[in-house]
Amino acid sequence: MAKVSIGMLGWRFDEENILDEDGEFLPLEEMPPNDRERIVRLGSIYNAPCNACWLIHGDGNIDDCNTAQYVYGEPLSEVLLCEAHEPDFVYWFREDGGSEYRGTEEFEDAFYEWFLDGNRAPDGYEGMEYVETDPDDLPKPPEVDSEEYSELEGDDVSDRVGLTDEEIAESGVDFGSEYPGGR
Repeated sequence: MAKVSIGMLGWRFDEENILDEDGEFLPLEEMPPNDRERIVRLGSIYNAPCNACWLIHGDGNIDDCNTAQYVYGEPLSEVLLCEAHEPDFVYWFREDGGSEYRGTEEFEDAFYEWFLDGNRAPDGYEGMEYVETDPDDLPKPPEVDSEEYSELEGDDVSDRVGLTDEEIAESGVDFGSEYPGGR
């Protein structure tokens, strides 16, 4: 049974649970509930800004954020990351206590707090290794009826982090600094 990523790396699906024999998406109602939730959620988070970049730049400088290429966690408590910040997340999860939040509602907030405290992966720390490394080659998530799945759809990252812009500014993150790497 082959595993595939859709739209972003991180969440993986059993191919037979989401695609038919022609490689087309199954109707959502034919997918297992957990896969269906993730597929629906991917439609909302695909092409979203990296959460770590957003913590650095804030809503006012959202254009300075890299587009997220990785997603970790559970729907509505996921962490979205660009290539530059994915090693920070992996380090937090593997080496600095993040795994204790696996599957919890605190998962996302715990990473944000760790990141806002100035924590980062050591220089040269590697993120996850994926067979497919070009997110542009991943199939895009299918279109979803927004009325039927509204609880899993679009929300602004600032609404999900549980912190106000003022709290983030007070954390010491320099919103005026030039961020290396760009888009």
